[in-house]
Amino acid sequence: MKHRIKPVAVAVAIALSAFAMQQVQAQTTLGEVVVKTSKIRDAATPDEVGSTEIAAQHAITRDTASLLRDVPGVHLYGAGGISSLPVIHGMADDRLRITVDGMDFISSCANHMNPPLSYIDPTNVAKIRVFAGVTPVSVGGDSIGGTIIAESAPPQFAAPGQRSLIKGEIGTFFRSNNNAMGGNLSATLANEFFSINYSGAIAVADNYKAGGNFKTTTATGRPGHTLPLDEVGSTAYKSLTHTVGVALRVDNHLLEAKLGYQNVPYQFYPNQRMDMLNNEQKRVNVRYLGQYNWGALDGRVYYEAVDHFMNFGDDKQLVYGTAFNGMPMSSRGRTLGFNLKGDIDLTADDLLRVGAIYQHYTLDDWWPPSGTGAMSPLEFQNINNGKRDRLGIFAEWERRFGSQWTTLLGTRYEHVETDADNVHGYGNMMGGQFTEAAAFNARGHKRTDDNVDVTALARYTPNNMLDLELGLARKVRTPNLYERYTWSTWSMASIMNNFVGDGNGYMGNMDLKPEKAYTASFTLDLHAADRQWEMKATPYFTYVDGYIDAVRLAPGTTTSNQFVVLQYANQSAHLFGVDFSGRAVLAKTSFGEFGVRGLMNYTRGENKKTGDELYNIMPLNGKLTFTHQYDGWSSAIELVGSARKSPVSSVRNEIHTGSYFLTNLRTSYTWKNVRFDLGVENLFDRLYSLPLGGAYTGQGMTMGINAIPHGIAVPGMGRSVYGGVNIKF
Repeated sequence: MKHRIKPVAVAVAIALSAFAMQQVQAQTTLGEVVVKTSKIRDAATPDEVGSTEIAAQHAITRDTASLLRDVPGVHLYGAGGISSLPVIHGMADDRLRITVDGMDFISSCANHMNPPLSYIDPTNVAKIRVFAGVTPVSVGGDSIGGTIIAESAPPQFAAPGQRSLIKGEIGTFFRSNNNAMGGNLSATLANEFFSINYSGAIAVADNYKAGGNFKTTTATGRPGHTLPLDEVGSTAYKSLTHTVGVALRVDNHLLEAKLGYQNVPYQFYPNQRMDMLNNEQKRVNVRYLGQYNWGALDGRVYYEAVDHFMNFGDDKQLVYGTAFNGMPMSSRGRTLGFNLKGDIDLTADDLLRVGAIYQHYTLDDWWPPSGTGAMSPLEFQNINNGKRDRLGIFAEWERRFGSQWTTLLGTRYEHVETDADNVHGYGNMMGGQFTEAAAFNARGHKRTDDNVDVTALARYTPNNMLDLELGLARKVRTPNLYERYTWSTWSMASIMNNFVGDGNGYMGNMDLKPEKAYTASFTLDLHAADRQWEMKATPYFTYVDGYIDAVRLAPGTTTSNQFVVLQYANQSAHLFGVDFSGRAVLAKTSFGEFGVRGLMNYTRGENKKTGDELYNIMPLNGKLTFTHQYDGWSSAIELVGSARKSPVSSVRNEIHTGSYFLTNLRTSYTWKNVRFDLGVENLFDRLYSLPLGGAYTGQGMTMGINAIPHGIAVPGMGRSVYGGVNIKF
């Protein structure tokens, strides 16, 4: 089944573009809110993806997580078309702290189909900061990997003496492989003291086609529905996002409120048994930012409501016996959060950061009855009235010693409490539901964790061509509600609880303890005094006590070519690796500036208790990009490669993937306030498998644990030509 933008939507986009072209010359100088920062150079320097880099990807992707693909040490778990899960040094999803405009979102889905970065469209992102490895406690908490901070543009005001400010932006894009189309629109109206802004985006795509001679298994989904042989099932999506912001500025004080709404009518998943058939998020975000003689104060309160629905999409079988409605699954998440941070200038060389957080999260995950057979007569309560509360405080001291040394020392304490009510299954004898629900209900469910993080960083700059950074950290994460409170070993139920995309079934474990990670990293940054060239290397090592891995529920089973049922269990693990990155200006001529940039990453993870490999570790990989800039033209030839994925996790029967080498071409032209983009991804239409894409479960009889073939990795997209235009007025 195809999903396309209606002609009327294209007509509206063209009409708005024409209006915007008339406003190109009306660009007004902006007055922005500026809050002074400390003169101390930060000891921790995150990688930053800025507005220029983000604008270059507007026509390539509508998946905000993929904006990070040029950050050393960052990769992506494959998922839906707009919902990839970032990975930092082998740790992903809830092991990372990910904030969107200061809000900590939690995936309210048994398959984590609604991760934090899926709630902001790339066209609404102004910058993303990535703290890989050792993370300051002021931006960490309840995570053992790094931190990703995504921010939309700050409110804009008219310049002093300027009567009013009216500005906006409109854009559209198209990609050939999956007929992806969409557009974005933003507008701001402001004076010196008050600002109001709207931003919205729409994106829609069909299933994509793999490269080369990929052939699917021709399994069918809905009656009469058969995929073309080269089509990757369950990869279509549609998303609509809207944000309205108002802000008031008085002297050095800013009060800002944002209302956000997102609706995803459908987003299909090639590595999950289910598809997202509706996801609605509503959010309110209120912030105060003030500058005082002693420093700065930043406070925020936010509320998020998520209503999520899953069932089988077009490519998956819908009818099972009497269950003509498939297997409907619903979840409801509610989050109330409060963040407060103060930056206190103790002296010219000393900065103290202090803060507190509170987050209250509730989750209900239930599966309505379907038919008169195995999925009846009651609803299946996967998680009933789940609760996860966090209360934390932190203090962080940053000090400059002369012109060469900067140090940071911080500690953070968090009290995390989880709980869930009693449950029941569908109310029949299938899969031992009565027995397992009774065993779950007989136990106390409340769990309380007291977590302490400690971070120490030192930066040494002996001259203007060298920076050295050493970091040590202890970080703690409490298990999420799905890891602790999902309770059924029944294969049909357990395979619906899977947020890693490996096709297996998972059961929770109320006895799980928090993960405690001990990390050491070192960064060597060698560069020219004017940064015309730079080379950076970051080796790292992490030991995780209580690492939440998986064990088979049938001890002694050795099957290696089927999907299995697993249970979460605390074990121990270590991860280590190195990131290399660099760039250089090769030549400046009358024909423009020629440059090169590249990166290479290596990560290895091992379960120390079993000797098994950790799941979904990206193999050795790299990227080399040759760039050219001339007047308004910016072009690049990008070469992307990965080694074979081996070894793999044996307990999960993880799938090997082969090595590959891809070529991408892109160019853009900027004329005044208009930007045009054109490019080709996977120029030679190579067939390759996504190393972190998981198992291909995107079609057929996915409700049966082994009713679909095992051993097929999700293939990447074949050749795709894309184009886009963006106009500022």
